[in-house]
Amino acid sequence: MAGEVKYRVLARKYRPQVFKDLIGQDALVRTISNAIAQNKLAQAYILTGIRGVGKTSSARIIARAFNCIGPDGKGGMTPNPCGVCKHCRDIANDCHVDVIEMDAASNTGVDNIREIIEGARYNPLSARYKIYIIDEVHMLSKSAFNALLKILEEPPERVKFIFATTEIRKVPVTILSRCQRFDLKRIDAAVLADYFKQIAQKENVTFEDSALALIAKAADGSVRDGLSLLDQAIAHGNGNVTDLQVRQMIGLADKGALFELYELLMKGDMPAVLKSVQNQYDLGTDPLTLTSDLMELTHWLTQIKITPEVLNDDILSEQEKTAGKKLADSLSVSTLSRTWQMLVKGFAEVRASESPIRALEMLLVRLAYASELPSPLELIQQIQNGTLSAGQVLEAQKKTENLTTGAGALPQENVAISAPNNTTSIPATPSNTLAQSVSSGVQANIAASNVSLSQGTENASKASEKIPQLQTLSDIVKCAQEHGKILFAFGLSSYVRPIEVCHGKVHFSVTPDAPKTLTQELRNFLKEVTHQDWDVALSYEKGGATLKELAAQKKEQTREKLSQVPLVSSILSTFEGARISGFKLNANAVDVEENTQSTENADNAESDSSASEEGAE
Repeated sequence: MAGEVKYRVLARKYRPQVFKDLIGQDALVRTISNAIAQNKLAQAYILTGIRGVGKTSSARIIARAFNCIGPDGKGGMTPNPCGVCKHCRDIANDCHVDVIEMDAASNTGVDNIREIIEGARYNPLSARYKIYIIDEVHMLSKSAFNALLKILEEPPERVKFIFATTEIRKVPVTILSRCQRFDLKRIDAAVLADYFKQIAQKENVTFEDSALALIAKAADGSVRDGLSLLDQAIAHGNGNVTDLQVRQMIGLADKGALFELYELLMKGDMPAVLKSVQNQYDLGTDPLTLTSDLMELTHWLTQIKITPEVLNDDILSEQEKTAGKKLADSLSVSTLSRTWQMLVKGFAEVRASESPIRALEMLLVRLAYASELPSPLELIQQIQNGTLSAGQVLEAQKKTENLTTGAGALPQENVAISAPNNTTSIPATPSNTLAQSVSSGVQANIAASNVSLSQGTENASKASEKIPQLQTLSDIVKCAQEHGKILFAFGLSSYVRPIEVCHGKVHFSVTPDAPKTLTQELRNFLKEVTHQDWDVALSYEKGGATLKELAAQKKEQTREKLSQVPLVSSILSTFEGARISGFKLNANAVDVEENTQSTENADNAESDSSASEEGAE
C-alpha cells in the first residue's frame, strides 16, 4: 500500500548518531572530543575492532562532528553534532558529496586509490572538510597501500582520512604509522544487557532479564550481533520473550539441565549422562554448543574456586549462584583442570566429526570415567598412608585401559609402591593412568627412574634407634625419601650440584631454577634426622652434576646399549623412525653388555623393552 511505513531492523534504527550514543568506547570519544575542542585534528584515523562494535558508525559521527554547522548554519566543529543541519542529515543518509565512503573489499586496486588521490586535490564543495571513509581497509592490495602513503602523510589541508578494519595486523606498518589508531573494545555483557533492556522498553516488548543476559552473552561483545538477536527474539516471542525461548532460538542448553549434566559427569553416572544429552539434543541443542557450554562452565567453576567474588555478578541468577557454588565446593582445582584439558581436546573432535552427537557422547564417557581417578596429590597421600594397594591400582588400570586424556602422554616409567611387608612393582603402560599420575605429581623420577614411596611410621622408628651416616648426596636423598619428604628429595636430586659432601658437611652449588629456601630446608632436615648441626654452605663454584642429570646419563647409556642388542637393533632398523620409548630390566637380568653378546640374553632384554614407531598408537 502507498504510504506504508517499512520496518527498520533494530541495528539500523538504533545506530549511534552522536558520541553519547556510543557505548563502551570512552577512549575514542574523549580523544576526538578533546581534539575538536583544541582544534588539533589528525590527518588520518584508523579504527579497529571486532565486527559490530561501531567502527563505521564512529567514522560517520567523526565526519559529522568535523562538518556540523549547527541548526542556524553558523556553528563550528563540535563533539555533539546537531543532527539537523544539512551536513549532518546528508552524512547520516550516506549522500554527502564531500564525505565519500568506499568499501575496500570491492575496491582493492591501485586505480581506486588513484581516484581518491585525484579527488583529494580539490577543495570540498560545501563542507568544512572532505572526508574519505575506507571500510575494511586491510583488503587493499599492496600497490594500493603504497599509492596511499604519500597523500596520507601530507594530505591537502581540508582532507581527512578515516579507515576501519577488523584485521589490523594485515595493514602495513607504514600506513599505521601515519594514522591515529583507536582500538574499539568488545562491549561487556552486563553493559550490553542493560542497553538491550532500554531498547526493549522503547519497543514495548516484555523480556525476562535472564533472556536479555543470554542475548548479551551470545553477542560476544558485538552490539550489532546482539541487536540482530534481539530483533529475532522479539519476532520469536511475539512481544513476550522468555529465557527458554531464547535458548531454543539460539540452540543453547538449558542452564538447569547443564548444571545437572555436569554434576552427573563428576559423579560418573554414565547412563544418566547419556540420557540427559539425548534429551537436550532432541530439544535442538547443538552438540558443539553443548561442548562449548561445558567448557565455559568448567572455566567459571575454576574462577569460583580461585576468586569467589565472581558469584557477586548481577547478571547471574540466584539459581546459577547456588548451583555454581555447590559444584565448585565439591570439586578440586586439579579435577577442573583435567576436565578442561579433556574438553578442549574433545571440542576439536566434536567439531571435526561426521556425527557430532556420537563424538560428544564418547567425550562424556571419557570424562565420566576420568572423574573416578584421584588427583596426583590425593594419590601420593593414599600411597604414603598405605591406603592404596597394588590390587586397587591394577583394578583402576583395567577400568582406564582405553581412557585418553587431553593432557598428552606422560613418561612411561616404573613406580615402586612399598608397604611395610609388601612391595609390588607395577610397570607403567599407556593405560596405567594412576602410575602416570604419580609421575606427573612429582614431575620427575628421583634417582634412576624409580620413586620409592614408603610409609613413615616404621622408617621413623628405625631412624630414632640409629643416627644415619650420610656420606653422599644420594644418602641424604634416600634418607629424605624414607622420612616421607618426597618433594624435598626431588628438589635435592634436581637442583643440588655437590662440591664436598661428607657426614656433617655439605658444600654445594645449585641450578638457576632452585628455590631460595633449599639451603635452610637442607640444614633443618639434617639436624632433624642426625640431631646435630651440619656445615651446610651454598657456593658459587661450579659443582658436579645433579643426581637427576646422572640418572638421565645412565639411562641414556643403557638405552644406547640396548639398541645394540641384536633383536632390538633389528626392530629399530626394520621400522623407519622407530625408537626405544621405555625399558625395564629384571632384577635377575645380566648386564646389558652381556646381552649384546648373546642372542638368548637379548631375548630376555627384549621382553622388558619396547620399541615403537614415532607417531604410532
